[in-house]
Amino acid sequence: MNKKQVLIVDDHPLFRDGLKSLVERSANYQTVGEAGSGAEAMKLVLELKPDLITMDVSLPDMSGIDVVRDILKVVPSAQILMLSMYPKLDYVSEAFKAGARGYVVKEATSARLIQALDTLCRGEFFVDGQVSQDIVAKLMAGSANEAVIQDELYGLLTAREQQVLRMVAEGMTSREIATKVNLTIKTVENHRANLMKKLNVHSKMELVKYAAKLGLIDLDNWR
Repeated sequence: MNKKQVLIVDDHPLFRDGLKSLVERSANYQTVGEAGSGAEAMKLVLELKPDLITMDVSLPDMSGIDVVRDILKVVPSAQILMLSMYPKLDYVSEAFKAGARGYVVKEATSARLIQALDTLCRGEFFVDGQVSQDIVAKLMAGSANEAVIQDELYGLLTAREQQVLRMVAEGMTSREIATKVNLTIKTVENHRANLMKKLNVHSKMELVKYAAKLGLIDLDNWR
């Protein structure tokens, strides 16, 4: 039986190595490429035409969810599994709306990741059991989900501003964000100022409360 070819997209080399090792141990899959950014992922997708793609939600040059949209424009048959540290309603909902077929939390067991790949290969959707039942219920209900996704002010933000919003709300400093997404501190501060203006918020705490309202963060776990 021919092995399914997997492209791994994640900006952390150590995580890519671990995922590659996991894929290579399976009798059904083999890794054909690795990418650390959205631009690199697009290049490899066009070159390799992989059967499956594991996609990190947060990449240094753009949102992984935006990369999913771009990939499916040129390779509509691509089967994409999102990987994220955050089982949040906004992330899960946006990932599936973009065209992803599965969503797994990075802390999932090795067996769970292989199960997700197997499920996608059968043409089915996969949602990690670590994604709370409350989030799944809201996602399936539709009405609550649409209220979040259709938030008028959030829709005014660029993909980069949405990314910076999440990171600021999670408690990251401008320096930490700049290092994470490979931008200058000044550029990050400009994005932060622009998004606060668009959202009509005037302090970090207002920004945190706004992000919590959308389900981007959990205030109980906020640092």
